[in-house]
Amino acid sequence: MTVAETTPEHLDEAAERADRAFLGHPKGLGYLGFVEGCERFSYYSMQTLLVLYMTKYLLLPENSGGVIGLGAVENFYGISGQPLASRIFGDYTSLVYLTPILGGILADRWLGRRAALIAGAVIMSLGHFLMAFEGAFFFALLSLVIGVGLFKGNIASQVGELYGENDNRRAMAFQIFYIFINVSVILAPLTAGTLGQSENFGWHYGFGLAGVVMVVGLLIYLKALPWLPADTLRKGEGAVARPKITAEEWPRLIALIVLVPVLGISLLTNQEIFNAYLVWADEKFTLSLFGMQMYSSWMITIDAAVSFSMLVAVAAFWAWIGKRSDKEPDELGKMILGSFFTIAGGLCLYMGAVTAGDGKVAMFWPLMFHLLNSIGFAHILPVSLALFTKLAPRALNATVVGIYYLAFVISNYVVGEIGGWYSSMDTASFWLVHVASAVIGLIAFVAFKLFYGRQIAAHSA
Repeated sequence: MTVAETTPEHLDEAAERADRAFLGHPKGLGYLGFVEGCERFSYYSMQTLLVLYMTKYLLLPENSGGVIGLGAVENFYGISGQPLASRIFGDYTSLVYLTPILGGILADRWLGRRAALIAGAVIMSLGHFLMAFEGAFFFALLSLVIGVGLFKGNIASQVGELYGENDNRRAMAFQIFYIFINVSVILAPLTAGTLGQSENFGWHYGFGLAGVVMVVGLLIYLKALPWLPADTLRKGEGAVARPKITAEEWPRLIALIVLVPVLGISLLTNQEIFNAYLVWADEKFTLSLFGMQMYSSWMITIDAAVSFSMLVAVAAFWAWIGKRSDKEPDELGKMILGSFFTIAGGLCLYMGAVTAGDGKVAMFWPLMFHLLNSIGFAHILPVSLALFTKLAPRALNATVVGIYYLAFVISNYVVGEIGGWYSSMDTASFWLVHVASAVIGLIAFVAFKLFYGRQIAAHSA
C-alpha cells in the first residue's frame, strides 16, 4: 500500500475544489487552524501552569519526595526552588522546539507528515494525562517533548503547501493560523489555568483538561484528511525519487539558518512571559482589573487577547496599505518595525519595576507591555514563519520548518537560565537585560536585510 504522491496537477485540482472555501482560503486552512488551536490550547495550558505548579506545589519539600528523578535533577543543576523551576521550564520549552527538526526529518524521509502528526497527537495526549501523577512528572514532560516534535513542524508545513509558491495569500494564511493559536492562548489560562489555581479543583484538573482538548484536536485532524495536501512520500513498489536541493536553493537555505539565532535573541522578552514574569505577577502585581480580582495565570489570557487583537489589526492595516500604495514593507522590513515595539514593551516592564519599588506594580505598566509587545509579535512571528516556508527548498519543507523552531530552542533555553536570576537580581535590571536582547535583535535584523534582502527580493519577484 502506498501513500499518494503530491504532484503539481494534484495541487491544482485541490485548489480548484476548495481554493477559497474558508475566508477566501483553502478549506484545509480552517481544519488545520482548529487542529493547531487544540494543540496550542493543550500546550499553553501546560506552559501557563508549569512554573506556578512547580514553585507553589511540586517543588515544596512536603510534595517533592515522590517525584521520580527529582533528586538527580537537583544534584545536576545544584539549585532548588524558583531557579530550578525556571531551569526545568527552560529545558522543557527549548526541547519542545528542538524535536520538531527530528519530527520533520522523520516525516520527510519515512513516516510522511500525516502519520507523524497523528503519532505526535497521541503521545502528547498521554503526556498531559501523566501530569495527573506527581511521580511521573518527568515522564510526562518527556512525552510532551516527543509528541510536540512529531506534531509541530508537520502541521505548519501543511499550511504552507496549501498555496503555490507565488500565491500572495500565504503570509495572510499564517496570520490567520496565528489567530487560531491566540484564541487558544486566551482560553487556556481562563479554563485550565483557573482549574489549576482554584482551591476547589487543583493542578491536575488543569492538566487533565489539556489532555482532553488534545484528543479533540486529533479527531478533527482525522476528519480533515480529505482537504489536506497529500504526503510526498511513497513507500514500497512505485517509489519515486524525492526532489533534491538545487544550486539556487542552497544560498536561501544558508540565509534561513543564519536568521535562526537572530530570531531567538529577539524572542527573549516574549518567552519570559511564561516564566519569571508569571512569578513576578503572582508576587507583585495588584491583579485587579476594573475592580475584579484575577489569578496570576490570567495575565496570559490578557496577553493572548491583546495579541489576537493586534494580529487582526496589523493584518488589516497592511492589507489596507497594500491596496492603496506599493509601500508595504517586505518580511524583513516588518520584522525590523516589530523590534521597535518589542523594545518599547520591555521598557514598560522596567518602568513598572522602578515605579513600584517595594510595593505593588500598577496594572498600567503590564497592560502597556502586552499592547506594545503584541504589536511587535504580530510583525515578527507569523511573518518570519511565512518567510521560512516561502524560501524553504521543496525537498526539505517540513525540515526547514523544524529548523525555524530552533529560534525557540535558543530563546527558551536562555530564558530558563536568565529567569533564574529573578530571585537574586534587582527586578528593574532584570527587565533591562530583556530590553537589551530586543535591541540586539533589531540590529541583527537590519544587518540581515542589508546582506540578504536582495536575494530574498529576487526570489519573491
